[in-house]
Order: sequence, then structure tokens, then C-alpha cells
Amino acid sequence: MNINSERLATVFTAMCSIDSPSGQEATMSAFLKNLFAQEFPEATIAEDDSAQATGSDANNLVIHFPGTLAGKPIFFNCHLDTVEPARGVRVLREGSRFSSAGDTILGGDDKAGIAILIEAIRCIKEAELCHLPFDFVFTTSEEIGLRGAKALDLSLLHAKEGYALDSTGVDLLIVGAPAANHFRFTVTGAAAHAGLHPERGINAIQLAARCLADLPLGRIDEESTANIGRISGGTATNIIPETAVVEGEIRSHSPEKLARYSKQIQNTIQGVIDGWTPGPGAHLASGVRPRLDFQISQEYPAMHLDRSASVLRRVDKAAALLQREIRYERAGGGSDANIFNGKGVQTAIIGIGMDHVHSTDETIDLRDMERTAELVIAILTTQD
Repeated sequence: MNINSERLATVFTAMCSIDSPSGQEATMSAFLKNLFAQEFPEATIAEDDSAQATGSDANNLVIHFPGTLAGKPIFFNCHLDTVEPARGVRVLREGSRFSSAGDTILGGDDKAGIAILIEAIRCIKEAELCHLPFDFVFTTSEEIGLRGAKALDLSLLHAKEGYALDSTGVDLLIVGAPAANHFRFTVTGAAAHAGLHPERGINAIQLAARCLADLPLGRIDEESTANIGRISGGTATNIIPETAVVEGEIRSHSPEKLARYSKQIQNTIQGVIDGWTPGPGAHLASGVRPRLDFQISQEYPAMHLDRSASVLRRVDKAAALLQREIRYERAGGGSDANIFNGKGVQTAIIGIGMDHVHSTDETIDLRDMERTAELVIAILTTQD
């Protein structure tokens, strides 16, 4: 396969220089619509109206290519957005490895995936290879709760199974990922002047800290994790804080464990609040005691693909053509694939080689992108 390495590098770096933090993907979307309209007139470009639900300035984008090979249509998915800091990205290249100048992320998550798809279809067109019908599905706001995938109008897709290019590693297929619950709790105490009348206050931040001290956090077991990611509260150092807000998550490959740990965390927090007693010298009005508001919701469902699934069998065939071995693993993170599988759209995740994602140390190697482009081409040109 004649992968044009420098062309791949050029489109990748061009996209990295486009600011597209979550919710601000319009410029990136316009770039892709223009590219596909100019280079691939046979493609049909469609958008949904997901911006109303996601709050983004762009909709999800679906690009359909008619096939020249008999077989069921498939899709490939990437997301348009990046995490912050993502404005004014300056791409550095050292040999085959790309990084940022160090004050922003690079944006390989997930622009490397998009660049790989563009190079794959360019190669297929140049070589006049027969290929399956397929969709490219570009979602918005993935990094802030998979919002685009959740709001995607599935009627725009011709394909009912496919692949998300959105993971570290190369020659790697992710076949399982955990479900996640998001929780948010607010502790309400009583405000008072910290210097004049501390006896009249209930410190909500201190109470929230007591709640957190007894929670199971980190890796709870081989299938489950929990984390506290955000805490806010208080208005000034001379005021005993009346409220504290804490946000966290629980993940597990096991639905039963996810439910059990979620309940354990809620009960632990409630127990601290219920067990509160006034400290020595407290001077509180009658009936004043702390209150708790605890909310929990599903962030995304688990995904699990059987080894016999057709999306995996197709990769097996493609890998055999390439004479390479593909690793099949479970991951600890969530992606659009969780949402698609939860909606009955079978989706595996392809590793594209990105490293140190979500940090200013993010890198990716052009050689890994080339290998993934070869795999995509083999998948598209292998008959069922």
C-alpha cells in the first residue's frame, strides 16, 4: 500500500493548528466539509441537529461513500474536539514524532484518527481499489461527556457496525470498556463570620472533607475505579463556608459492581452527614444542622464485544492480509464507542498510537499513523 507519509503529516499538522476545544468545533467541521466536497464528489455530506442538545457551535458530521465491493456498509468514527489547553497549537516534528511546543496539547486525540481516515480514502481512490460502502462519523463534544455521540441521529448512518479510532497503542483493538456513573453532592452547612462568631457556623468544606476521607478511591478492584475530580465551595477566607460541591465518578466493567460501589459511596457520604454533631462551644439556632443533596447519573454504558463479533472477524481478515498480529484488549476509559454499543451499533476501538493524551506532553509517531491507515484500508477493501 502506497501510504503518502508526507501528505498524511501535512493534513495532520494542518488540523492540529485549528482550534477546536469542546463546544467550539465549527472551524474544524468546516475544514472537513470543504476537503471532502472538493476531493470526493461521490461522497454525501450530512449533518444532524445535535448542536441543540450538546451546546456546541457545530453539529455531528456524517460522510457517506458508496461502495464498489459487495458487503455490508461499515463506519469509522472520530471526534472533532480536543481537551484544553488547545488554542494556538504549535506542532513540533522531530523525525517521525510529533509533539506540541509544550504549552498546549497536540490534538492527536483525535485529529490523528481523522488524518488517518483521510489518507486511507485518498490511497483507495488513487489506487482505484474496490471497497465496501462506508460512513465517516465525526462527533462533537466527546471530551466533555460524549455529548455528540449521545445526540447523534443514527438515521443518517448507512452502517450498523464499525470502528472508533480513539485509543493509545497500535495494532490494537479495544473490545471492552467500563460503564461510568457521575456523582455530584452538595453539603450545606451554616455561614458565619470566621473571626467574630465561628460558633454560629457549620463548615461545609470540612464536612465534605470528612465525607471524602472514607471513600473507596483509585483502583477498587481489577474491574473498577473511583475518583474525585472537582471540589468547590466558600466565598472568602473570613466566612465559614455554607456550601461545598464535590464531583466524582465510578467506573466498572461489571454492572453489578458499579451499582454496589455507587451505593456504597452514597451511603458513606450520607452516614457522615447523618452522624454529625455540633462541636464544643457551638452556638447554633434550633434545628440548624448540615444537609446533603446527592445526585448520581449514568455517564455511559459498558461495552463488551464477543470474540466472534463480525466487527472483529473483519479485522482478523484484514490483519491476515497485512500479515500482522492484532492485540485484543479491554480499556479503562470511555469513548463514543460506549454510546454506540449502548444503542445497539456494534463498535470496536482501534488504537492509533497516540501517547500521553490529555497533557502537554502528548505525542504521536507518523509510523504508527501509517500502520493504522494500512489497517483501515485493509478493512475497507476486504470482502465480508
